[in-house]
Amino acid sequence: MRRTMRSGCAWAGLLLGLAAGVLTPFAWADAPPPPPAPPPVPAIGRVWPVGTRPAVVRGWEPPATVYGRGHRGVDLAATPGAPVRSVAAGRVSFAGRVAGRGVVSVELGGTDLRTTYEPVRASVKKGDEVTAGEVVGTVEPTGWHCAAACVHWGLLSGETYLDPLSLLPPWLLNTGPSRLLPVLGVPLPA
Repeated sequence: MRRTMRSGCAWAGLLLGLAAGVLTPFAWADAPPPPPAPPPVPAIGRVWPVGTRPAVVRGWEPPATVYGRGHRGVDLAATPGAPVRSVAAGRVSFAGRVAGRGVVSVELGGTDLRTTYEPVRASVKKGDEVTAGEVVGTVEPTGWHCAAACVHWGLLSGETYLDPLSLLPPWLLNTGPSRLLPVLGVPLPA
């Protein structure tokens, strides 16, 4: 009995050693290199897609891998029926329904960038030229993505998702205008 047990253990050890020797190069191989840094995004946006300075309900969360978890855009608070505007000038590349939701996509002029807005009832059609601030549709009343109505705003460069807020210049992102405060205790210049 002991001899059978010893030989069984010897065989198991031999198999484990072989498996480790064969699998180690694959199991311990270096991870694939990280994806290249996304291209810089020009701040060509001139308006928010909805409202003046809507609340960002959920921000940009880039995925670690192509099919990984993340949030490939930003969700902006909006009311059903509110106008949705193109943030920059471009050409409508898609206006229709995807998986039951209205989607409008605009290729931004002079760049390889494309913005998407959903859920939106389109007021434009494919091929239309739009200007910055032009209405491309209205917010559809749906609780598909957010607890309350919102617009999911995305930005792509080719097949790479980027942070759409990077399209907006600092003066649109800031919470308000600068204000000069009085300096107390300093005499006025003569």
